[in-house]
Amino acid sequence: MSQTVEMNFDGLIGSTHNYAGLSQGNLASTNNAKLVSQPRRAAKEGLAKMQRLHQLGLKQGILIPHERPHIPTLRQLGFSGTDQAIVEKAHKSAPGLLAMCYSASSMWAANAATVSPSSDTADGRVHFTPANLKSMFHRSIEHKMTGNILKAIFNNDRYFSHHDALSGGVHLGDEGAANHNRLCNDYGEQGVELFIFGKHDFGPARTSSRFPARQSLEASTAIARRHGLSADKVVMASQSSQVIDAGGFHNDVVSVSNKNVLFMHELAFTDKASLFKEVASAFGEQEVHFIQVPEHKVSLDNAIKSYLFNSQLVNIPGTDGMTLILPMESQENPSVHSYLMDLIEQDTPIKHVEFVDVRQSMRNGGGPACLRLRVVLNEQERTQVNPSFVFTDELFLTLNTWVDKHYRDELCSADLADPTLLCESRAALDELTQIMKLGSFYEFQQV
Repeated sequence: MSQTVEMNFDGLIGSTHNYAGLSQGNLASTNNAKLVSQPRRAAKEGLAKMQRLHQLGLKQGILIPHERPHIPTLRQLGFSGTDQAIVEKAHKSAPGLLAMCYSASSMWAANAATVSPSSDTADGRVHFTPANLKSMFHRSIEHKMTGNILKAIFNNDRYFSHHDALSGGVHLGDEGAANHNRLCNDYGEQGVELFIFGKHDFGPARTSSRFPARQSLEASTAIARRHGLSADKVVMASQSSQVIDAGGFHNDVVSVSNKNVLFMHELAFTDKASLFKEVASAFGEQEVHFIQVPEHKVSLDNAIKSYLFNSQLVNIPGTDGMTLILPMESQENPSVHSYLMDLIEQDTPIKHVEFVDVRQSMRNGGGPACLRLRVVLNEQERTQVNPSFVFTDELFLTLNTWVDKHYRDELCSADLADPTLLCESRAALDELTQIMKLGSFYEFQQV
């Protein structure tokens, strides 16, 4: 039996979690802008999801929050004085910019990076490329810290290869694993890496443009090259403009994969026939399952509202078939729930569903799959993972206590003007680095 597993690294939700409506094309983010958020509840929901998957026997890890508000960005943009004074000045003259620098968006770890396992790469190492996330300013400031966190977790050059985020000005927009799927017969075997793009940087423009496409073909092909992937094991697929303009800002809103299964809405891709043919050819003689959800059973609108596809499709040890880990919103949507109950009775590999409460994340447009970065690791590679970032029952209790100590019950947009929130956030991160045995990791600790 293979000892290679898919490990989920979830983003620990930061203390400045708020609803600023910063993400154009993300309908949940836009529709819930300016609502009062609940940072303590949000972090506890995320930790409870991690604990549940850990209890089910899955390998679970953690990605820590970024420093927020990010004062270095505000200083680069001309604000000066003490850190507290910068917050006050930014609130008065550029409140939107301050909100961006306060965003806790690094919680959505599916956008942290693109990861290729050692079984797929030419040099036999696990490759990481942090996403540049250049389509949204509040996320474009994340990639440097994301790279530092990944290097702290996977800190052995013999087994892990870390790349910088893609450069390229307005071109080569990369949104990470939210537009990347991997298909394989077994995690430890060479797989087929499926990159999904919404636009061409140097080709024809999109015919529809209600919302911006974020991932470019050129960015995806650059990552495939730098990761050393075999050309015959890479498939580039175009996400349909219809999905993007309906609010499917990332492909993980309309599809999810696990092993030899691609679970998708029937409208997810521009050219399904070509996609299926290319994947089947790259996959070889092994069987691959394309499970399409018909529009007449679950409309694209309901799929996006419920985040049916922003679920985790997993193999739970000791359980036959695959399990979908879904948000409560999928259970509460009548057409989606009806479809799911029918699905698990059909002759497909998906046999079980489980629902988790991540409502605070969902209101900002992130379901269970948004909160995690998948990293396939063999047994030897797992021994090289920094143990401080591996989820345990003890860490679960420690982090819950930490959240209770440092996080506010509620946060509204007006609270971002309060310099006290800056001090609270830093106090929380200062203690977190002690829990995670990181030393002076954040920029404010190194001054």
